[in-house]
Amino acid sequence: MDKSLQELADLLHGSVTGDPGIRIRGMGTLETAGEGEITFLANPKYAGKVATTNASAVVLSAEANNHGRPGIIVANPYLAFAKLLTLFTTRPRTARGVMKGACVGEDVVMGTEISVYPGAVIGDGVRIGHRVTLHPNVTLYEGVVLGDDVILHAGVSVREGCRIGNRVIVHNGTVIGSDGFGYAPDEKSWYKIPQIGVVIIEDDVEIGANAAVDRAALEITRIGRGTKIDNLVQIAHNCVIGEDCVIVAQAGIAGSARLGNHVTLGGQVAIVGHITVGDNAMISGQSGVMGNVAPGEILSGTPAIPHQARLRSAAIFPHLPEMRKSLHRLGNRMTKVEEVLEQTKSRIPEGSA
Repeated sequence: MDKSLQELADLLHGSVTGDPGIRIRGMGTLETAGEGEITFLANPKYAGKVATTNASAVVLSAEANNHGRPGIIVANPYLAFAKLLTLFTTRPRTARGVMKGACVGEDVVMGTEISVYPGAVIGDGVRIGHRVTLHPNVTLYEGVVLGDDVILHAGVSVREGCRIGNRVIVHNGTVIGSDGFGYAPDEKSWYKIPQIGVVIIEDDVEIGANAAVDRAALEITRIGRGTKIDNLVQIAHNCVIGEDCVIVAQAGIAGSARLGNHVTLGGQVAIVGHITVGDNAMISGQSGVMGNVAPGEILSGTPAIPHQARLRSAAIFPHLPEMRKSLHRLGNRMTKVEEVLEQTKSRIPEGSA
């Protein structure tokens, strides 16, 4: 890959400073990039490194000092970095077809330019779109539907009847459509409630490694378009996750919870079942959400409360031992004052003013 600075600027909808004909063949950090490579400045605290970088060009915002370096001015350098990294690292895709060692059931329909690696198992009645890649040991149960440009990495399992949209990426070991955790008490034991619903994953979703999305008891567990889910996330049965959400590692969402659009859950967030989290809400890591969350709210802690209130509480917490001592001293003083008042009252003759 070899592009001129102007070609890259056109791709990023940015403007060039310096020689637009400079050739760029790769990327690097401010510290490691060398001649023929482009770097970027997204965090202002690293601004001084622009002056010392050996990169041939720098992507930065209009407010940043380019120290006379050639570069590309953009509104969002971090987004520009992501687009350039995609450009320089993406290789042409080669369709391999169904390779020896894959197992394909009956009545399976496959699109064009697919790759099915050894060890993959495709159940009866599966429908697979165009340009799909199934890596080794992927398992598709009967009746699964995959859209176009889906990538399922090694060890992914998609259970019966689940549906996955276009351009979805699922990483190693994730299970889509496992049984929801549903049991009815039966005296001292538990009676399993059949989980007969499905999971629907909409377009442009990405799910990390070793996550689990449970099938609904009766209807649909849904992951909305563009949502990004990290490793080791649990999404229980009947949940509805909105569009463009971000759910960070080890978060757990209990059954029938509903997340709006563009919700952000930090790592290890716990959401109880049957509640609603409104659009654009943000929940800080390790928070426990016990009730409904209004749109746009920012919460933290367990139980989760508004983040600014939590910060004020956190500032007080280290002083609690001393405050307890102070309250104890004040309590003792008040007791003595009350004793003096009682003694004084007892010495006042009855009927005196």
